[in-house]
Amino acid sequence: MTDDAAAPGFGVYVHWPYCARICPYCDFNVHRDRRPGEAARLAQAILQDLARRREATGPRRLTSIFFGGGTPSLMDPDAVGAVIAACRTLWDADPDLEVSLEANPTDAEAGRFAALAGAGVNRLSLGLQSLDDEALVQLGRNHDAAAGRRAVEAGLRVFPRVSVDLIYARPGQSPEAWAAELDAAVALGAGHLSPYQLTIEPGTAFERAVRRGRLRPPADPQAADLWEVTQDRLSAAGFEAYEVSNHARSPADRSRHNLTYWRGGDWLGVGPGAHGRLTLDGVRTGQACAARPADYIAAAARGEGAGAVELLSPRDAAIERVLSGLRLAEGVGFDELGDLGLSPQAAEVRDLASQGLLADDPRRLRVTTDGRRLLDAVLERLLAR
Repeated sequence: MTDDAAAPGFGVYVHWPYCARICPYCDFNVHRDRRPGEAARLAQAILQDLARRREATGPRRLTSIFFGGGTPSLMDPDAVGAVIAACRTLWDADPDLEVSLEANPTDAEAGRFAALAGAGVNRLSLGLQSLDDEALVQLGRNHDAAAGRRAVEAGLRVFPRVSVDLIYARPGQSPEAWAAELDAAVALGAGHLSPYQLTIEPGTAFERAVRRGRLRPPADPQAADLWEVTQDRLSAAGFEAYEVSNHARSPADRSRHNLTYWRGGDWLGVGPGAHGRLTLDGVRTGQACAARPADYIAAAARGEGAGAVELLSPRDAAIERVLSGLRLAEGVGFDELGDLGLSPQAAEVRDLASQGLLADDPRRLRVTTDGRRLLDAVLERLLAR
């Protein structure tokens, strides 16, 4: 097996749902921490859930833990350490175990970085979102660009690996301004950059603003121009676009946890609203935890933290594999796609390859650079049968 198609591993995703402020573009399962003592009870419930769910997973080689949210950098570092220690006890931890934690770049949270590193976190994912003060106000962020720069600098002093999230295709954003912002982000020194195109999600404040005519995101051609700038600028700076929205200076800088998702690996989801995927007795199984913190705490106390469980058919599992795997530059092995009838000889594969959208590869289904630009259309054609 080559490095480009390594084993996906087994990860644990921990959802910490609390936020000091809910951003207008966010449709994640987030809540304000308004109930006294609830956060401490939630941390205990996550530990109970992990111990219970070990029965389902059986022994595994644990390759990553990811604290997402919400804002897990608001979590008590002692609670973070307790979760990491529990995972290491319950599963056989890889010597190079990746432990990621998402954070907002406020000065208050940056002041907790050393304690979080001491708890066992070794990869920081910073929601910088922009280096433009006006854009940060528009995005509803509770920090300015200077605080963002300070947070990256503080993170690099403490953590061996730092990733920075950015949002582009913002209203009124020009290619020139975005190129300058990317250059400034590269200069900060993080080994991983994740530029995400702004998506107007249903039920968010931004979606309501669009309906009322108060917000006008760029049209598709303008957004495509900004995507091209992203690829060109980061490639020139030495970053590899190993996934549609993720760029790494080196293979060591890639997100191992997210690669587990994209490579069709197994992961356990704990915490309110967390989702997971486990292969049990050869069957791909999905699970979703209760979304409200109070409901999750009660379910964990009853030993029911996993919530809803879904058995995926072989076809549905293969569809998921295509949807996630084609986001990666390495693609998906044809040997995993027999239930979809996709092979190098399939008519739609040959046709898309002739158009320069799929690579001419007898082993793996992979999009080209042009195919990545039109990924939604490529997926629609491949999954239409």
